[in-house]
Amino acid sequence: MSGGPDSLALLLLAHAALPGRIEAATIDHQLRPGSANEAADVARLCQSFGLPHATLAVDVAPGNLQSQARAARYAALASWLGERGLAALASGHHADDQAETLLARLNRASGVAGLAGVRARGLVPETEIPLLRPLLGWRRSELAEVVASAGVVAAQDPSNSDPRFDRVRLRQALTRADWIDVPALAASAAHLADADLALDWAAEREWSERVSREGLGMTYRPRAPRAIALRVLERICREMGEQEVRGSALARLFEALRARQPMSIGNLVARATPAGWSFTRAPQRRS
Repeated sequence: MSGGPDSLALLLLAHAALPGRIEAATIDHQLRPGSANEAADVARLCQSFGLPHATLAVDVAPGNLQSQARAARYAALASWLGERGLAALASGHHADDQAETLLARLNRASGVAGLAGVRARGLVPETEIPLLRPLLGWRRSELAEVVASAGVVAAQDPSNSDPRFDRVRLRQALTRADWIDVPALAASAAHLADADLALDWAAEREWSERVSREGLGMTYRPRAPRAIALRVLERICREMGEQEVRGSALARLFEALRARQPMSIGNLVARATPAGWSFTRAPQRRS
């Protein structure tokens, strides 16, 4: 957790609901002056409550700053959870976060999985550790009131008001659009999460009934609608070693095979045959 209002509200509410049963960790990304002092402030607050607290310093790799910081943060937290023998991780995502995520992904023409936003329950990336988001029904302003009523002063991360970041610009625009119902947007994301689970269920059935292994390759005899077939295609690519296939590439693959045209995707070659859609590894070139 950070020393920001959302994380502090989560800490205060969790301590009230589960006294003596929680621990806290603050990630110091070491990206700006003052971050170590903010972590120390959280440590002192936890000490006043008698809560165990750890400060986890991480190094953020170059590149997409927010994405790399997120990966480093979850990796450090997963390690800490394992060391402490803790059962789950809780994060302070709330209804405004959910609405911002939905709108951002709508703007990128995301499919159902992306529009489902963040889930109330999930897994810490690259682990089987439960990730809980108990505040999705709360507004940002309500959480700020929880912190203020406790007499706690929250830290303010300047990056949260930096218009260079897409999410900050979206947040500022959403604040000005008082006609938008944020809880309704968050509820829509939850409905889309239900739809996403239904598509996963249907794709699992399509996989078990319509996909077969043929030697070193696979054959898919599609029967389901496009949204389900795309998920089956993604799983075929993943099972055959292509882990990072974008949705746009899968869409092009689907259209090519439906038109009975061969297509390469990564190191796979896909063809429409009388037996179905065939997937094989491309032959390796000799040096």
